[in-house]
Amino acid sequence: MFEQPSPNFNERKGPPDMVVLHYTGMTSGPAAIARLCDPKAKVSAHYVVEEDGAIYRLVAEERRAWHAGVGFWKGETDINGASIGIEIVNPGHEFGYRDFPQAQIDAVIGLLDGIRERWDIPDWRILGHSDVAPARKADPGERFPWQVLAEHGHGLWVTPDMPPEGAMGPPLGMGETGLGVFSLQSALGKLGYNILAGGSYDAETATIVTAFQRHWLPEQIGTDIEGRADAKLRVTLMALLRHMTLLDV
Repeated sequence: MFEQPSPNFNERKGPPDMVVLHYTGMTSGPAAIARLCDPKAKVSAHYVVEEDGAIYRLVAEERRAWHAGVGFWKGETDINGASIGIEIVNPGHEFGYRDFPQAQIDAVIGLLDGIRERWDIPDWRILGHSDVAPARKADPGERFPWQVLAEHGHGLWVTPDMPPEGAMGPPLGMGETGLGVFSLQSALGKLGYNILAGGSYDAETATIVTAFQRHWLPEQIGTDIEGRADAKLRVTLMALLRHMTLLDV
């Protein structure tokens, strides 16, 4: 691990109990580190993980780094204060989004191993930037291998049995109303997203559904289902909630 101290941090009010994963969204790792260490930028992260697996520590875990901005998860609004931020080098959607190399993912898994030995961070609080700020952010995006992380013990992942085709009706989408939409919004809010059940499938609902897809149904991004809640999404969402219940969340 390399030390690259950033001046952009302040004190926490309590120990971290969340991890937020990002992609850097810049043309190179050095460019991202330079920005995260620039006092004028007023942004930082605890760690940067390069594509070759090299890890740079910018802010001590005991300090509050400035990586998440305005966000929300399951009632928590000070995401920076509650979390450890990991920036994963990738140009992102703006500069040529690409797959994350195996060496990089192995390094992220090893980093999470150590972080979770030091702090009490439950699986359901290992999240993407797009989860805590879905209206603003898309990272680490649909190419990030959340399932692989979960297979190594970090984060939530489910592969539920699907009901017979047609049993749950067509996908829910923009402008629809009714109990199905209300139930979807309620379930997304229970999972952690910042949404209230109102019964109308609006732009906010579509944005949060897209964020859910980026994390748990990445194959739906870029298809005609993106932003719409089909049977697979609703079954996956309910399976995640059942799993959280078993974890006594």
